[in-house]
Amino acid sequence: MELVPRGTEVTSSGDGAAVDTSASRTRTFVVTLTITDTIEQQSIDLWIHGSEDGQNFSPKALLKLPQRFYRGETRLVLDISQRPEIKAIRAHWDLNRWGRVAPTPRFVIGVSLEEVPAFPKRTPAPAAASA
Repeated sequence: MELVPRGTEVTSSGDGAAVDTSASRTRTFVVTLTITDTIEQQSIDLWIHGSEDGQNFSPKALLKLPQRFYRGETRLVLDISQRPEIKAIRAHWDLNRWGRVAPTPRFVIGVSLEEVPAFPKRTPAPAAASA
């Protein structure tokens, strides 16, 4: 699933589309921020917010990724298994620019969401027969 389609150019702070998580079996995901292009003297902060109805998102983030400046990937685990009220999530990003060059920040990003599969249940091995 994509919270922000790969190759999206962002030049100001904003939000991605809401993604429904209610069908997830494990409710545990790997969130990947991919930065494929950037300019110098800027940063991006990315948070994941949750919603009970897919419309109104909590101002308190479920997950905050580390601040980034350069190209590359950042992955973190988002576990909402203990938050059954969360039905949807979305990405929110803030951009910051400093220095003497053009004042408009620019990143080309993508934010993906991959569900962590459930571990198979282990059944106890049968007891060894005594002789």
